[in-house]
Amino acid sequence: MPRWTTRALASVAVLTAAACPRHRGPPAGPAAEPELRVALAVGVTSVVLGGDGELFVTDDANGRPVGSIPAGVRWTVVLDSGRLRLRKPDSTGTELLQRIAAVNVSEDRYALANGRRYRGRIHIVAARNGLTLLNRVSVESYVAGVVGPEIGARATNEVAAVLAQAVVSRSFALVNRGRWEALGFDAYADVRDQVYHGVTAETPQAWAAVRGTAGQVLRYRGEIIDAFFHSTCGGSTAGVEEAFATARARPYLRPVSDASGKGGRFYCDISPRFRWREEWDGAKLRAIFTRTLPPIMPLGGDGLQPIADVAVSRTTRSGRVAELRIVFERGDVRIRAGDVRAVLRPEADRILGSTAFQLTVTKDGGQVSRLVAAGAGSGHGVGMCQWGAVGRARAGQDYRRILSTYFPGTTIEKLY
Repeated sequence: MPRWTTRALASVAVLTAAACPRHRGPPAGPAAEPELRVALAVGVTSVVLGGDGELFVTDDANGRPVGSIPAGVRWTVVLDSGRLRLRKPDSTGTELLQRIAAVNVSEDRYALANGRRYRGRIHIVAARNGLTLLNRVSVESYVAGVVGPEIGARATNEVAAVLAQAVVSRSFALVNRGRWEALGFDAYADVRDQVYHGVTAETPQAWAAVRGTAGQVLRYRGEIIDAFFHSTCGGSTAGVEEAFATARARPYLRPVSDASGKGGRFYCDISPRFRWREEWDGAKLRAIFTRTLPPIMPLGGDGLQPIADVAVSRTTRSGRVAELRIVFERGDVRIRAGDVRAVLRPEADRILGSTAFQLTVTKDGGQVSRLVAAGAGSGHGVGMCQWGAVGRARAGQDYRRILSTYFPGTTIEKLY
């Protein structure tokens, strides 16, 4: 899914990232290219394995051969009594195993897992909540499968943005290795980390960006940085502490203006979400709050009280909502910045585009009858603005300048 159309979901991922301790990656200096363990699926009941070449399957505990799946044939891995069993097309199955590994042994062919092609190795583990499907893959191959879904296919005059995305995605992946160690992997293949689709998502443009920045990461005072990124800043990026209550301020994650200096324009004003508007009538607002407020406040036996007001009670230094106050007939509740987008949803299945918005309230008989949010941008606003990077590339900025702007004080260094 392109990052600019699904960025609303990504706040969950970056919130976790901001709250959890980091494994900072290898020390400075030449090093071998690392591998990543990417969780393609967690807690599933079955996985379909195969390949466009012969797939060799082993017991991951001891390396013992389990079987060989011919090209074009599919075996199904199922959970059986808390362990794995491989079922063949003729309905026969292997013995029960705790974990398996699979690798394609044909040159220029790939393993398939649930219909998608992947480089590297496939691992399947029996866990308490079901099967965990992993892809163990080199960092560069991982980035090649991430760049396209995250920044999209770009025109020739926008390639600098793709190069910037490659460096950011590589830095993000390496700084977060070990974040999910308790679950046995390094990254989810979705917006909890970065969207990764394996070989399916690889393009000549993505590989050119990966090769053109091979091994390059962003560092600040010798450490790989927390390379956050988002779709559209709407005019200015945000400090990390503005977006996530649990995050400490970082000098390289402070507000950065996206003004182009030309007639009041901004580099990211080419984004379809540069400016937006959402509206709720009284009934819709009540229905949304009835769904979103219980984790924050008890509703009581009579349900949600009549809503008397909704107001921005505090803003951040970049102009985003730091606190939202919802007033009821009796009492009020204050929503922190990190929860605002999930509480004030436009629809039950869609969180608010950003926290950069202003409210207009209409009341009838002391209750809110209409609420309008006029907003800017899409995503949490921290780090690199992707549409801003595209706009800067169009203006002739190279990827190094783009990255030094959005991550002030950082350097680009070759890690391996």
